Formats: sequence, structure tokens, C-alpha cells
Amino acid sequence: MKIRVATIGFTQSSAEHFFGRIRESGVGKVVDVRLHNTSQLAGFAKADDLAYFLRALCDVDYVHEPLLAPTEEIMSDFRKKKNDWRVFRERFLGLMAERQIEKKLKPALFNGSCLLCAEAKPHHCHRQFVCDYLNDKWGGTLEVKHL
Repeated sequence: MKIRVATIGFTQSSAEHFFGRIRESGVGKVVDVRLHNTSQLAGFAKADDLAYFLRALCDVDYVHEPLLAPTEEIMSDFRKKKNDWRVFRERFLGLMAERQIEKKLKPALFNGSCLLCAEAKPHHCHRQFVCDYLNDKWGGTLEVKHL
């Protein structure tokens, strides 16, 4: 059985374009995979505002899942070391293995959901690594679409 999951980033997007993509995708829930979801820099994507807008504009639920976020230390080291993406990937994959996210989270959480992070493009965001890791652990059951 395939589990359909989408991913989306909110930077470099207007609120109209962001919520339009969510609405058109048909997802039923947004799973926020950011460590910090209340930053003033997040604009319309601050946790409480985002949950409200998703319900009001898209009839979509909102869940924050920090278990799927890198630690502050991993993020800080990534920035200090001039954004070495390979090192970040290895450390984050190791963190997910250590956390055993494939055992703590059920595939049902992801079915019909959309993983949210800040980065505009999935190939430069940890949400792609979450999907890759879980697909490996769950036998390729995730069918991923980037919005």
C-alpha cells in the first residue's frame, strides 16, 4: 500500500501561493517538521497563525512534530561550517536513526499529509531526508510529491 505524502516550504512564497498549493493538493493535514515554529521571521507560517489559516482557508489540520527536526546543535554546526550539506545529511540521518522515528511514528500520520519546513526547495531541506529515511525503513511505501 502506498502512502501519499507531500512536502512544502514557505519561504519565497506569498501566502496566496502557499495556501493555494495546499488547497489544490488535497492533503488533510500539515505536519510541521521545524524545530522552532514560532519565529517572527516565519510570517504567516508561525504556529498559531498557520494552524488558523490552514483550517480557515483549506480545511486542513496542523500538527507540529519536532521529532522530525534537526537539533539546534546540528543546525548551528551546519551554518558555522559554511553549509556543508553532506555533513548535515549524515548527522541528521544519524539523529533520525537514534530517535528511531520509524518506530515512534506510524505511517498513518503521513498518509494524506504534507511535511512543512521553511526551505523553498526540497533538495535543500531536511524534509526530503525525512522522506528518504522513512522510505528506506518502511520499504518504499511513501509516494512523495513536492508542492
